Amino acid sequence: MRIGLRRMLLACSFVAAAWCIPAGSAGVEGKIQYLQSNSKRKPPDPHPTAFSEAEINAYLAAGKVALPAGVQSVRFAAEPGVVTATTRVDFDRLKAGRASWNPALAVFSGLHDVIVTAQARGTRGTGYVEVDTVSLDGVEIPRFVLQLFIEKYLQPRYPNVGLNSRFPLPARIATATVGAHKVTVVQQ
Repeated sequence: MRIGLRRMLLACSFVAAAWCIPAGSAGVEGKIQYLQSNSKRKPPDPHPTAFSEAEINAYLAAGKVALPAGVQSVRFAAEPGVVTATTRVDFDRLKAGRASWNPALAVFSGLHDVIVTAQARGTRGTGYVEVDTVSLDGVEIPRFVLQLFIEKYLQPRYPNVGLNSRFPLPARIATATVGAHKVTVVQQ
């Protein structure tokens, strides 16, 4: 189940804004282990487990999560219901030699600072991430261009990635709530 929790974090960071079970330091590692063991109880302890924004960012900075090729860094900021991910992406590495003649996709080349803002939540055992905006070097990218990029370059390797993603929460997590500078999960 540990791989599932980390995979969920990776998916969130890759979509560039996500809810998800974040990362952190030894504290986060312990919290992830607790969630895994608690999920095996019948019934699990329903007390909330909170992951702070600082823990998440420390865990990512420590290299505890394998990011996709080309994604050089990820930093999360959480506000009620909204996650903002700031990342540095080498799109040439991310695309792995796949070219497109579509001029709308030409912006996705080279090294860029990317900011993604998304609504994120988890209810009834399902996580939801709905991307609101994506900007490259401060310029907002139109939604239809993002959709083209996702279909051409990301979905062949990550079929569940999209502007609106829905996925099962691992470890019997029933709810995930994004609050001010934290994500809180409850198991059932």
